[in-house]
Amino acid sequence: MDMNIAYSYYGQKPLYLNITNRCTNKCKFCIRYTDSGVEGVDLWLKREPTVEEIENALVENGVSEREEIVFCGYGEPMMRYDIIPEICRFIRAKNPGAKIRINTNGHGNRIAGRDITPELEGLVDEISISLNEKNAKLYNDICVCDYGEDGFYELLDFAKKAKKHVKSVVLSIVDVLSEEDIEECKKLAAENGIPLRVRKMIK
Repeated sequence: MDMNIAYSYYGQKPLYLNITNRCTNKCKFCIRYTDSGVEGVDLWLKREPTVEEIENALVENGVSEREEIVFCGYGEPMMRYDIIPEICRFIRAKNPGAKIRINTNGHGNRIAGRDITPELEGLVDEISISLNEKNAKLYNDICVCDYGEDGFYELLDFAKKAKKHVKSVVLSIVDVLSEEDIEECKKLAAENGIPLRVRKMIK
């Protein structure tokens, strides 16, 4: 295989799945604009892998022994919402105890044109949604979203809908925000009944 579909980095145990390079955001802080990958792993795809290629990559990278599988690459996983349930079922068949997580910008329903969260029930254990900012204007300023400021409200709506079908749904921000802005994000997350995770910026 001449593409890195499944990969690990920074000595972490999870296996990550890189299934697309397309995204609805063009975040100014995204490492896609400064590097070709992480920790020497080139994540630019020559083309989008097929379901069979993704399954083969999972097997080749020890899916049956992995504790966690994460949909997270150089693109928005939900751009391929139509194949994610099938890949999840394959993982469940190979490793019933593995935790399956999706790192997303929360635009899945807008991408699909319908509510896809029920299709993730029983297949996905956690969804981590990038909140990035405390309000719609600042969000679009830094994320340069295809949907403009609507992208901010889309992700909040997706989070609330996903809560009904997925055990763990969290919002996340990067620790480069000011303490005051982080507190505002925590307040917004609490108002929507979703936990907030502050994560380290990858440089």
